[in-house]
Amino acid sequence: MLCYLGLGGNLGQPLSLFDAVVAHFAQHPMASAVKESRRFKSAPVDATGPDYVNSVLALQWSGSPETLLEECMAVEARLGRVRTTRNAPRPIDVDVLLCGNAVQNTPSLTLPHPRMHQRRFVLQPLLDLAPDLNIPGHGKVRDLLQATLDQQVNPI
Repeated sequence: MLCYLGLGGNLGQPLSLFDAVVAHFAQHPMASAVKESRRFKSAPVDATGPDYVNSVLALQWSGSPETLLEECMAVEARLGRVRTTRNAPRPIDVDVLLCGNAVQNTPSLTLPHPRMHQRRFVLQPLLDLAPDLNIPGHGKVRDLLQATLDQQVNPI
């Protein structure tokens, strides 16, 4: 199934960590057709610390959404992510945004990712990869982006 991952980070060297995440999934036996959007810089939203770097990764995933989430959390930990408080500054964040048209809300995973449709730092890179993509229950990326244009997001 076609899945989208949100990459973010605002501590240390997020660009090199993004490279490591892309390389990880490009070599993963359950992933194929891995493609990254352009990278963007954005001010923190509901968070503190320096500006964030963000991008979106598209990939074909042969496992379950839960398996993909576990893989994202494992690669974050391997790259130095330590979970403290919600929205704390971090070197790397790898979020499962969408898995096909799946809509679910379990204790471990909500799809589509909550608030992704309100965040320009997610929508702008998604627009690069799939401008006609529909976020289940919310609409097309290109249409949703219009309501977020007040959020500062710049290509790197």
